[in-house]
Amino acid sequence: MPASETSRNLLRQRTPHAHGKVTFIELFFDLVFVFAVTQLSHSFLEHLSVAGALLTTLLLMAVWWVWIYTSWVTNWLDPETWPVRLLLLVLMLAGLVLSTSLPKAFESLGLAFAGAYAFMQVGRTAFTLWAVGTGNPGLVRNFQRILAWLTLSAVFWIAGGIAEGPVRLALWVVALAIEYLAPSVGFWVPGIGRSLTRDWNVEGGHMAERCGLFIIIALGESILVTGATFEKLPWTFAVVAAFAVSFVGSVAMWWIYFDTGHERGSHHISTSDDPGRLARIAYTYMHLPIVAGIIVAAVADELVLADPAGHAEAPAIAVILGGPALYLLGNTLFKCVIAGRLPLSHLIGLALLAALLPLAWSLSLLALASATTAVLIVVAVWEMVSLRAGRTAATRP
Repeated sequence: MPASETSRNLLRQRTPHAHGKVTFIELFFDLVFVFAVTQLSHSFLEHLSVAGALLTTLLLMAVWWVWIYTSWVTNWLDPETWPVRLLLLVLMLAGLVLSTSLPKAFESLGLAFAGAYAFMQVGRTAFTLWAVGTGNPGLVRNFQRILAWLTLSAVFWIAGGIAEGPVRLALWVVALAIEYLAPSVGFWVPGIGRSLTRDWNVEGGHMAERCGLFIIIALGESILVTGATFEKLPWTFAVVAAFAVSFVGSVAMWWIYFDTGHERGSHHISTSDDPGRLARIAYTYMHLPIVAGIIVAAVADELVLADPAGHAEAPAIAVILGGPALYLLGNTLFKCVIAGRLPLSHLIGLALLAALLPLAWSLSLLALASATTAVLIVVAVWEMVSLRAGRTAATRP
């Protein structure tokens, strides 16, 4: 089959003024990352320290990067075709190996983690380059550049998997730095040049929906872990109250992102004259602190459920305040990019969380968690009321 014909058969068919749908195989692929998020939250809970936070952050950045790059690829490739379906199924298997190795990535399973990650990144990009064929020279050059950068980072991933201790950490930091720097410099390669964001013909509605589904995955994992922990505990008043606070906090997080932010983001990227720029900044980069905030909040929920009346100490305070703070910060940056201004409600929320810090040492875990949940509710209600009031005012004659 000629390369150009391969391209016609494997690329999504774009329909003007219509969103590309998220397919069932994409949702099936995402199931691996439910497991990955669970592994990350449990690993952080077992290593609740500054070092544990740094290592978990590195692993989260890798997990997010391999997922978001796959979402970019399925924005162009048609998952309803058999070759692309097989690609996603192979990536699922590798993703399962990657997720399984997360708790011991810095111990005995470093090479397994690095090998699975490098295989997913390089293998998926090489497949996409083949699938695009010669029918779209712009995409061919873009994926040639991406393949060059990911191949370079793969060297450091594999070398880090073979090394041990601080050397492994240093090599993996370099690998991540290469991958996170690459989009911001347009994947510049000597002799090929760099990609411009206008070269990336992104279907905005599909990208927005994919990232929204990952937020649902993270929130769902948080609820599942909270429910599983609650089921094992005696149902005292304090435990039931902690469970209720955890659930309401998850609802508030959902509300802050999905009531208006997700819809506005989808609209802005779908109507933008440079959707590639929005996809790169708002979705590729700015969603990472949102996901991180959910994971940290899930760890906080487990701590509060385990000992709701316990006295708040430094590690618990860090995650109980840090989870909502990361989440609000991520949403602030995301909404600033898509709306062109900082949301006042989120800035006030961050200020309120900062104001809780000096009081946190005198509160119980349940009291502190209740206060942070109240802050999230204030932000959600404030944004909802202010935006709807603005719409009402805008429609008045």
